[in-house]
Amino acid sequence: MNSISVRDLLVRGMLAGLIAGAVAMAVAYFLGEGPVDAAIAFEESHSHEHGGEELVSRALQSTAGLATGVLVFGVAVGGIAALGYCVALGRIGGFGPRATAALVAGGALLTVYVVPYLKYPPNPPAVGDPDTIGQRTALYFLMVLLSVLLAVAAVILGRRLAARLGNWHATVVAAAGFLLVTGLAFAFLPSFNEVPKGFPATVVWEFRLATLAIQATLWTVFGLVFGELAERLLTPKKPLSAVAG
Repeated sequence: MNSISVRDLLVRGMLAGLIAGAVAMAVAYFLGEGPVDAAIAFEESHSHEHGGEELVSRALQSTAGLATGVLVFGVAVGGIAALGYCVALGRIGGFGPRATAALVAGGALLTVYVVPYLKYPPNPPAVGDPDTIGQRTALYFLMVLLSVLLAVAAVILGRRLAARLGNWHATVVAAAGFLLVTGLAFAFLPSFNEVPKGFPATVVWEFRLATLAIQATLWTVFGLVFGELAERLLTPKKPLSAVAG
């Protein structure tokens, strides 16, 4: 992997992230805005402060603000994932460019979002104690870091065991180790249940499903688009004479 290929893959990763962000933005608008509006309405109906002027209107937040946030996030994670792809390519088995992109995208979805999501699921507005927001944020990012490090350790363990146990058994052992240590982290890290009394459970459920759908869409589209771009860049084209022959 030379410096030119890394730069080209980085650019393609950011482009794929931009495309994935645009698709995820549509999912966020159609699935996420309803629960957010319902949560804001609940918060306003139970708030003792009235008459405050919004610095940014709700309409702007749900359109330009949403687009900016999701697109910038898509470009950023696309670039980071492309760098991870450069490290993974050829080192996690005999997978081609497309398959490696799919594995990187799936691994990112699992470790960066799904595992932390299961321990600290996202909450809509009006849910959560403001006094614990710092602690909750720190613990969430700690869970993200642990998940990523444990996934990397599982891959390294699986590769080292493959020669003795075979690929299948080595994968099973590595996956079991990942699940075991992750389960211990879930058990020992503190949990939070700060849903206010009377808050509709369906709103929480719909909001969390929407955020999961957004992330799943983002990483699925990224994996497909980036895999295609990487395949075209890294797979040498057959000369026309060979094709004709």
